[in-house]
Amino acid sequence: MSEPDLLEALRIDNGEREGRGDRRWLWPLVLVLVLALVGIGGYRALFGQALTVDTIVVETRGVGPATLLDATGYVVARRQATVSSKISGKLAEVLIEEGERVAAGDVLARLDDADAKAQVALRQARVAAARAQLGQIEAQLEQARRAERRQEGLDARRLTSEEALDLARTQVRTLEAQLAASRSQVQVAEAELAVAQVDYDNTIVRAPFAGVVVAKAAQPGEIVSPVSAGGGFTRTGIGTIVDMASLEIEVDVNEAFIDRVAPGQPVVATLDAYPDWRIPAEVIAIIPTAERAKATIRVRIAILVEDPRLVPEMGVRVSFLEAPQAEGKRQANGVLVPATAVRARDGASVVYVVDGERARERSVTPGAELGEQRLIEAGLTPGERIVRTPPADLTDGARIAPRPGA
Repeated sequence: MSEPDLLEALRIDNGEREGRGDRRWLWPLVLVLVLALVGIGGYRALFGQALTVDTIVVETRGVGPATLLDATGYVVARRQATVSSKISGKLAEVLIEEGERVAAGDVLARLDDADAKAQVALRQARVAAARAQLGQIEAQLEQARRAERRQEGLDARRLTSEEALDLARTQVRTLEAQLAASRSQVQVAEAELAVAQVDYDNTIVRAPFAGVVVAKAAQPGEIVSPVSAGGGFTRTGIGTIVDMASLEIEVDVNEAFIDRVAPGQPVVATLDAYPDWRIPAEVIAIIPTAERAKATIRVRIAILVEDPRLVPEMGVRVSFLEAPQAEGKRQANGVLVPATAVRARDGASVVYVVDGERARERSVTPGAELGEQRLIEAGLTPGERIVRTPPADLTDGARIAPRPGA
């Protein structure tokens, strides 16, 4: 085949070119696909699976003080003692049980006092002997003084010798010296008796202050000692007493927010065990040292009520409140919501209000941040329910399912 024939065979007819280039039939197909996708999205929006969210009812700002800072801590006792004996000995009886209230001076336990009683009896006998000897010397001294007076009378009438008079006087001086020594012996014996009595009293363990027994650490028959001795066979404590009137709260505040705390500041505390009980409290002091590892500063908080539900080492959450407003000074109105409920959308602040099974996006005017809450000055009314922490894929009108209990 010649070269012109080959070129003719490869040439594309204009009619075929126009047929291949006409793809207008594709546009109806694209339109169908778009409508299908929109329909699927609309179906999911109307009937798809709902997002599970936490919700909360909006609280009124009111006229009360706002929360400046939230923190967590523990209830602690400023007055607490593990009671032990002052001497080593074997426990004869233990008279306390956990949960029992005791008054100052109540007997908590007794040690075996046989040795102490014997020492007291011995010292009492020595005191009695010293006093008897003292009485004997006193009688002898009185007789010697009468003899001295007689000799002085006889000497005045020249009826006795100088030697007899000197002898009578010497006898008096000797007995006076013996009397002084005997009185000292009585004092020593009485002091020894007092020591023995103290040792006997030390066998009785008493409550140092009024409180509640929170731990019983020993049983009758065990050896107790004020110092650790004898390994695990010697107890160093009999029980632990807590003065419930000395309970307070200790919290660690991040040093970046410590400027929001001041002594005397009002506080509301909530126990983890009783979340609906709001306990009035106030700041006692800010401990003037920081913990380097956690970058926190410890704050002491006084509990302004006494209640049997308060016990040491309970977990507690506290809210530091604003100081009372000065008379005539107005306080900003609005509602309080969790700070996590506010989201930024297209340069505006929005929250998601619960409307039946739907979440409705609503623009709001946010105010100051008060701890973990945010003041909303406009856009919400008290009593409305909102999404506490909107998920990233939550949109206006999306179906939601409030979490049970939320």
